[in-house]
Parts: sequence; structure tokens; C-alpha cells
Amino acid sequence: MARRRTTFGKLQRDRDKQAKQKAKIERRITRAEQSTDEEPEETVQPAGQPDQSAVLAALADLHAAYDDGQLSLDDFEVKRDELRNSLQID
Repeated sequence: MARRRTTFGKLQRDRDKQAKQKAKIERRITRAEQSTDEEPEETVQPAGQPDQSAVLAALADLHAAYDDGQLSLDDFEVKRDELRNSLQID
């Protein structure tokens, strides 16, 4: 059996697809480089941000209080969400 030849249109579509993929990768690399340049190193904790270890300790105390029956489920969920929102995730 003879091999069928590909058409020029198909070859052009394949080339366009590869060029588009390459441009997309280059844009991602450029955005990644820009985002790393813009983010400053945080060595000092910003004012108004609680200490992360203190937040985790408060969260552990909250769980203990709920387990002991000192808090209702609604109060527990509200306070838990407040503490979770103050956590910084890297």
C-alpha cells in the first residue's frame, strides 16, 4: 500500500499549532519571571499580622474546647474560620 501524502493545509495547521504552543510557553516563563521579581522577601512580619505559631496554638485550644463540650458547633465554626483566615499559607 502506498503512503498517503499529507496536504499543505494540514502541515500549515501543525506548524501554526506548534508556534502557538511555543508562544504560550514563552508567555508563561515571562509571567513567572515577572512575578518572582515583584514579590519582595518578607523577613519582618507586617504590622497587624498575628504570629503564626500563636494562631496555630489558638486553633489547637479552640479544638480542645470544642472536644470538651465548652463550645457549640456554631461558635466553634465561626472562631475556626476567623483563625484560618489569619493564617498565612506559603
